[in-house]
Amino acid sequence: QVQLVESGGGLVQAGGSLRLSCVGSGRTSSGYNMAWFRQAPGKEREIVASMTWSGATRYYGDSVKGRFTISRDNAKDTMYLQMDNLKPEDTAVYYCNRHSTSPWDWGQGTQVTVSS
Repeated sequence: QVQLVESGGGLVQAGGSLRLSCVGSGRTSSGYNMAWFRQAPGKEREIVASMTWSGATRYYGDSVKGRFTISRDNAKDTMYLQMDNLKPEDTAVYYCNRHSTSPWDWGQGTQVTVSS
């Protein structure tokens, strides 16, 4: 199992930026396709962005395309989500996990709140 720890969230005004980090411990996440997810109050968890281990293929949800950038540093076993031009509808708890039908145990996530 990999223990996932997300960080970097916070309160930001609309149009602002945040950079989320995801660190895995216990077992390396290298070799796995990874993703960022988010869950807003009263809504189901949804995928935001994903990328293959090599970084050759990246996916973005329609609502974040052109504003968010997913990246990873395999040497540091760390994944990032650069979020620019944030909107109030981006408010949610953000999680990272492997992009799989069998995700690892979910971490605590990091809260992102965007004020209008």
